[in-house]
Amino acid sequence: MLRSVPVVAAEDTRRTRTLLTHLGARPRVLSFHAHSPGRRRDVLLEILNHGEDVALVSDAGTPGISDPGADLVAAARAAGVRIVPIPGVSAVTAALSVAGVSADRFVFLGFLPRKGKQRKRLLDQATKSEWPVVLYEAPPRLVDLLEDLMAAGAAEDRPVLVARELTKLHEEVRDGGLAEAIAHFQQHPPRGELTIVLWPAPSVQPEAELPDPSGVARKLLGQGMTRRAAAAELVKLTGLPRNEAYRMVLELE
Repeated sequence: MLRSVPVVAAEDTRRTRTLLTHLGARPRVLSFHAHSPGRRRDVLLEILNHGEDVALVSDAGTPGISDPGADLVAAARAAGVRIVPIPGVSAVTAALSVAGVSADRFVFLGFLPRKGKQRKRLLDQATKSEWPVVLYEAPPRLVDLLEDLMAAGAAEDRPVLVARELTKLHEEVRDGGLAEAIAHFQQHPPRGELTIVLWPAPSVQPEAELPDPSGVARKLLGQGMTRRAAAAELVKLTGLPRNEAYRMVLELE
């Protein structure tokens, strides 16, 4: 497709030109990234409205998934332009595919805010999720993220997978408990694109309901137990204070 399309909108023109050269493609390359002015989007829309195809290319992963492109796609769709997805690498699905965790359902949180209430809320959501959680993070902030997950309530042995540079030359996938991951990356600072998969929160078992004290007391007395013995057994079975258990036995007798 890149060999035939006349225009490419690239997050980083230098990286994209390297790819195009490798493919022997020579389209017109225009910069389009998260900080592009609105007029660049208008230029691309004008090209599309004149009937020319435009390929949207991001540096890594899929455009619109924690990468620029969603606003351009929305504007093009609003203008009646047909949008054609091209399957490609996605760090989200690539990381889940090697994690070994059931991903019938999962939560994708992308890059968390660096600080503030929104970060705290999303960390809390991640640690309590009943499904795997996928996050992105920049290398210098990876250890802080893992430590913040523990501070938000994730146990130090909660399984986590850190995938680096997926599908690239220096690909690395490392899994283990949170505390283990923190210790490793403190000693070996990571580089490159990072994707983190946090395992679901352990199932919380509901507390067993205590038996009805009056019903237990009636049963004990019906078995012929003395008041004192019935009261003592009632304390063991229900956790009632001794005086209250004895009073209940007297009232029922």
